[in-house]
Amino acid sequence: MGSKLSIALLAFAALTTSAHAQDKNSDIIARGEYLARAGDCTACHTAPEGHLFAGGRAMPTPFGTLYTSNITPDPDTGIGKWSANDFYKTMHSGRYPDGGLIYPAMPFASYTKVTRADSDAIFAYLRSIPPVNQKNRQHELRFPYDNRQLILGWRTLFFSEGEFKPDPSKSAEWNRGAYLVEGLGHCGMCHSPINALGGTSQSDAFKGGLIPMQNWYAPSLTSNREAGLGDWSIKDITDLLQTGVSARGVVYGPMAEVVHNSLQYLDDADTKAMAVYLKGIAEGSSPPPSSSVLPNTESSLLISLGKTVYDKNCASCHGTQGEGKPPHWPPLANNQSIEMQSAVNPIRMVLNGGYPPGTKGNPMPYGMPPFAGLLSDNEVAAVVSYIRTAWGNRGTPVSAREANELRSAPLN
Repeated sequence: MGSKLSIALLAFAALTTSAHAQDKNSDIIARGEYLARAGDCTACHTAPEGHLFAGGRAMPTPFGTLYTSNITPDPDTGIGKWSANDFYKTMHSGRYPDGGLIYPAMPFASYTKVTRADSDAIFAYLRSIPPVNQKNRQHELRFPYDNRQLILGWRTLFFSEGEFKPDPSKSAEWNRGAYLVEGLGHCGMCHSPINALGGTSQSDAFKGGLIPMQNWYAPSLTSNREAGLGDWSIKDITDLLQTGVSARGVVYGPMAEVVHNSLQYLDDADTKAMAVYLKGIAEGSSPPPSSSVLPNTESSLLISLGKTVYDKNCASCHGTQGEGKPPHWPPLANNQSIEMQSAVNPIRMVLNGGYPPGTKGNPMPYGMPPFAGLLSDNEVAAVVSYIRTAWGNRGTPVSAREANELRSAPLN
């Protein structure tokens, strides 16, 4: 009797241990999925109409076209033969398991900040998804950029390896936000100026720049003249990150994709932490210069025509005084994104229109129609010049040539 009881107890203990191990593994996979969302892995490693994480997405660059890799657990074409150490090495050092150099279009300069525990969780999640047998496509880079050894020079100039180190003078919430923004979120990839070598100096981090090949301007996150959020409330920032719309503005273009694929899935605590960090790095900026690069006569004519175009096509949504109807129709008066030195984004919005992302908090977003087929280059330049200078806005007028150049910009 005692022997049978002991066997039963041992069997029960084994089952309990197994169930506990399964629960723990499920928790790690769920956390890995959450972290993969935070890192926006889907955006690059899933091609349009392709299988999840099977790669093959074309990434045009000034140096040629790169194709993203298959990170499903397929043993022949994916990462099925990798270990957790291999995956961490790739994330942390920007090298393949065999030591091969990875092109910095993969944001390892940011992912190097990711902790080992978070890397292991992401790897566990990737191991849990269906494997897809799909060979990686060869990159199509121009000479001499097809020589991977050149990456060594890039790494010397622009890559500092090492996990995120919390700032002891800041709060735990601020540090969590910094970890997400600087590391997994790799926000600096777009919101920092990129030089001719495809790199960014640390001193220029988050200072804004034109996104190569996409012709969208990612505004500065430090300057309150651009997207610096120093005078935004935490609620306005978290609303923008989670839903794509807020009382202060709306996301369009590449940022709409980031919100759709990634930011809307973050929990409230992480979203707030990011907001606290972003608000904290904003620096006070003097008002932008009000001088125009266009002759005064030309500027006056453009702005006069612009008011006519605006009253006819824009005022019904954005208000006669640019007050808008937040959150769905953003205000144009005192709008940082309208006043920035770069006028690329407002010109593109007039030409191409667009929608904020569909999110849990805003499942049926209101969009803006394109006006490229209705307005001439002069009319586009005129209405953009008008909204950049009316109602106390301190932007500068734009030319018809600038409007014309952006008609051929890619739509995605």
